[in-house]
Amino acid sequence: MSQESRKLAVASSPHVSSPIGTRSLMLDVLIALVPALCIGIWFFGPRALTMTVVSVLACEIFEYGYRKLLKKTNTCGDLSAAITGVLLAFVCPVTLPYWVLIIGDFFAIVVVKQLFGGLGKNFLNPALGGRAFLMLCYPILMTTWVKPGRANWAGLLSGTVGMNGAELATGATPLSVDFMHSGLLPDASLGDMLIGNVGGCLGEVSALMLIVGGIYLVVRGVIRVRVPVSFIASVAVLTFLFPAAGVGRLDWMLYNLLGGGLMLGAIFMATDYVTSPATPKGEIIFGIGCGLLTVFIRKFGGYPEGVSYAILIMNTCVWLLDKVGKPARFGVTKEMKEKQKAAKKAAKEAEAK
Repeated sequence: MSQESRKLAVASSPHVSSPIGTRSLMLDVLIALVPALCIGIWFFGPRALTMTVVSVLACEIFEYGYRKLLKKTNTCGDLSAAITGVLLAFVCPVTLPYWVLIIGDFFAIVVVKQLFGGLGKNFLNPALGGRAFLMLCYPILMTTWVKPGRANWAGLLSGTVGMNGAELATGATPLSVDFMHSGLLPDASLGDMLIGNVGGCLGEVSALMLIVGGIYLVVRGVIRVRVPVSFIASVAVLTFLFPAAGVGRLDWMLYNLLGGGLMLGAIFMATDYVTSPATPKGEIIFGIGCGLLTVFIRKFGGYPEGVSYAILIMNTCVWLLDKVGKPARFGVTKEMKEKQKAAKKAAKEAEAK
């Protein structure tokens, strides 16, 4: 045996390489978002596409510029900034001016993500952080929606209502504050809400297309079902058990499930690897917490939607949920744990003396 063959290679884990990396995972997410983008373009016109492209480019530029300025490695190739750009555009109305969207991109990438160390170190979802910032600074622009229709193909391209003398029809979303607090069902049918033929943010209106994207991610092994299922199920149970006065339980539940950003948030945002728990028990608690907060904010809050804030609030609890759901070490029995606790207690008492 030669001297070279007898050498022992020592390296840190993991020891098995995998073709799956950050870029491939992010690419799958982008592919899963395509159906929702297509339906948004169909109902809201080409500006849904231009807004998404502008948002992606802005996020990539801000990430490249920040890391170049601080002389850090370039991470634009992992597509995480592109995901942030798409998701932020998806949770904004199609009438939002480009410059406002770019401000949101800057806040999402630089403040929420990069100032905390970049991908893997941010404790809030960047896209939702950007949306919350825009809602705080530009509430009227962020809550001005147009009704879907072919007129949008001409009237929304410039981002101005009334372009070419044609006044665009504006209206409330199916889950606006007025509907939720008054307990009245919106004019939109459940079928329209399923396919996306309703007013709202450009990427969250079609529950069907978002579910199709979610199924793709599950089949590809990109996300696990614990968070979205527990999120959606908790909203379903609460709205079924506590419907609005004079409204059927099933109807109230279905309108809450199909409306707003529930499907987008549960499937694409609450499942973010960085800002969601890493343990099975923690994922279930996280999803249930998101669902409870969503229903409470929708019912008692003053915002037109509760999904974004529910996820952001639960993002801040992930460190605790990971501790709660921490699995037992392999081979450690209950008796061994009790002995370890007793030994630690005795050591502390000895130090105190």
